[in-house]
Amino acid sequence: MARVKGLRRGGAVREEAPEHSMDPRASEEPPYRPTVINNTIYQDGKAVDNPGSLADAFERLKQMPGALAWIGLYRPKEWELVKLAEEFELHELALEDAIVGSQRPKADRYGDTLFVVLRAARYLDDVEEVAFGEVHIFVGPNFVLTVRHAEAPDLQAVRKRMESDPDLLRQGPQAVLYAILDAVVDGYAPVVAGLQKDIEEIEAQVFGGDPSVSRRVYELSGEVIEFQRATTPLVRLIDGFIAGAEKYDLNEELLSYLRDVADHVITVAERVASFRQQLQDILVVNSTLVTQAQNAEMARMTEVSIRQGEEVKKISSWAAILFAPTVVGGIYGMNFDNMPETHWAFGYPFAILLMAAVCITLYVIFKRRDWL
Repeated sequence: MARVKGLRRGGAVREEAPEHSMDPRASEEPPYRPTVINNTIYQDGKAVDNPGSLADAFERLKQMPGALAWIGLYRPKEWELVKLAEEFELHELALEDAIVGSQRPKADRYGDTLFVVLRAARYLDDVEEVAFGEVHIFVGPNFVLTVRHAEAPDLQAVRKRMESDPDLLRQGPQAVLYAILDAVVDGYAPVVAGLQKDIEEIEAQVFGGDPSVSRRVYELSGEVIEFQRATTPLVRLIDGFIAGAEKYDLNEELLSYLRDVADHVITVAERVASFRQQLQDILVVNSTLVTQAQNAEMARMTEVSIRQGEEVKKISSWAAILFAPTVVGGIYGMNFDNMPETHWAFGYPFAILLMAAVCITLYVIFKRRDWL
């Protein structure tokens, strides 16, 4: 394979970024100092050398048939990865994915090199968010190269585990890939537990009538969806490893380990799918409870309005009854000399009887109409 001279897509060399081409220092290539966290050569399951540079590691591999180089990089620069690709003859498409990042979990094989992308996850309970860390793994015949752009996963713990188990490490690069897979999948368990706890809290909020729960459900649903995107592809990815066990000379012991990881991944994927369904159901239930509460409030307001209407009718009825004598009294209280009833002997009793008759008539009318 020809050494990588630049990243290509569709046969065209990837252009430099404008800000880089305008930099007066762009023509000066920085010294080759990869961000190497670990650089160890293993022979027969034991660490035998820690080369000072990747070039030294490459030379040592040539001198030690059957040895394994396990190299870990953390947030390397683009030019550092290009240099590394030249040493280990990595495919340019896989290299481009490692540089760009933000890849879905996948496994691509380029000749003798397997390129795997995994997404580790950590649950941040205080903000109810899932923090993801992407790791790119190049697995060759005699080397494993890991590229991380985030703190997770903790590959140092994986390395310690493998170094404490020479029999497993003796099985070569595929055993290292299994150990990384296992660590990433094991890291999903606290995330599942955190999501489960938050969903239980949300359910209590829903039935407690908390009005802010809808926003929390919406935000947590986004985290669950993103977590599902990180876990679901692993089921097919590991199934592919198991299916190709014979073709790529995967021994039975390592195959049994992979099956165990596959079981864990399936369990996680099923739990995450159930979380998503639970949150959808919670939204439906919350919407129903909100609608019921609104209907109850509207019924209460309607009942209050009806009661207020009844009171208004009573007040209006009595006002009309009391207003009638006022009208009669007002007419006969006017000071006009030519009023026929002014000097009538029965004028006063007649006025009293008239006011009483009007009041009684209005009372009867309002009573029949249930206004009183």
